[in-house]
Amino acid sequence: MFNDIDIILINTSHPGNIGAAARAMKTMGFKQLVLVAPRYFPHAEAEALAASAVDVLQQARVISSLDEALMGITTVIGTSARQRDLAAPLLTARECGSWLMQNRVGRTAILFGEERTGLTNEALDRCHAYVTINTADEYSSLNLAQAVQIIVYELQLGLSMPKIENNSAEALLADDSAMEGYFQQLEGVMVTTEFLDPKFPKRLMSRLRRLYHRARPEVQELNILRGILTAVEKKIGDE
Repeated sequence: MFNDIDIILINTSHPGNIGAAARAMKTMGFKQLVLVAPRYFPHAEAEALAASAVDVLQQARVISSLDEALMGITTVIGTSARQRDLAAPLLTARECGSWLMQNRVGRTAILFGEERTGLTNEALDRCHAYVTINTADEYSSLNLAQAVQIIVYELQLGLSMPKIENNSAEALLADDSAMEGYFQQLEGVMVTTEFLDPKFPKRLMSRLRRLYHRARPEVQELNILRGILTAVEKKIGDE
């Protein structure tokens, strides 16, 4: 059972997809379902398509924002059919499980976006890696629940492999909420010092997010960085 991995469905439109995703999860040993602002839930169609996985639906966390969903999460993987132009791991479904086995520390979240549009850029900016499902060129459309089934199957395979020892202590890594607080403070300092023009931000914050996501700072390291920013803010305030 993979109790430290949350499957997060964001803005799901069709309740049947939620039920079918719950069924897909349970068949592979995943039960931590998080629903961010679903359009219809609870719903009879979700229960019907969940079959014997109704317990996954009953235990699902239903919340209103991605911020809340990622509280306490240290490793975030986003599903995306789009190629990204920024440096970050882009994994196939087959690669995802083995990558996660070697890189996850603490709780992990796998993000799935709304059926028609997928994950927003803002959600993708929260990710340490992306996973894409290879499909035929002539028809690449996958149902949400089908995508969940493929990903959790490959995760189950990859996470069953022997793990290479990771020297990082779980308690030391900064989680998503701590990182978001840092990014907000960093952006504020850059705007105040006029290093960042909020009218023309370009991709500066996105690129910095990628940099820090690759670095995976520990709590003490993040405290040092925030202390530096606080000193800058104090210096500016004294002038």
